[in-house]
Amino acid sequence: MNITVICVGKIKEKYLKAAIDEYSKRLTRYCKLDIVELNDEKTPDNASEKEELLIKEKEGNSILKHIKDNMYVIALDIQGKMVSSEDLAQLISDSGIKGNSNLAFIIGGSLGLSKEVLNRADFKLSFSKMTFPHQLFRVMLLEQVYRGFRIIGGEPYHK
Repeated sequence: MNITVICVGKIKEKYLKAAIDEYSKRLTRYCKLDIVELNDEKTPDNASEKEELLIKEKEGNSILKHIKDNMYVIALDIQGKMVSSEDLAQLISDSGIKGNSNLAFIIGGSLGLSKEVLNRADFKLSFSKMTFPHQLFRVMLLEQVYRGFRIIGGEPYHK
């Protein structure tokens, strides 16, 4: 299975890079992982709704350039569906069984994802109604994908 994580923003903190590297290394046993980091657009203080929409569209266009036609796209969206770790494992497993061996997880910028990206998504996933730092969220996503593969394999990690 091929997993692509397309995310807006760069990781600067060494401790987060180390965690991402650790989960990326663990995932090599289960899938081919590709992380695509895109530049985030600077949002001015007190940006108008129109300015925010333009920023999301610009970031969205950048994201869409990296989504291939054969990808099953999972957009991380606060308005998406909340699922358990077991449900996420099932989603990953079912995708592979249905021939969707190219999964793309999309993490937007601080303003969220554009309508175009959300419309392209095959599934909208929410981890919580809470807001998380995008850099930390990447670690959380990789951990849950790793946990999902462990669940699929019936391996002792998940509790």
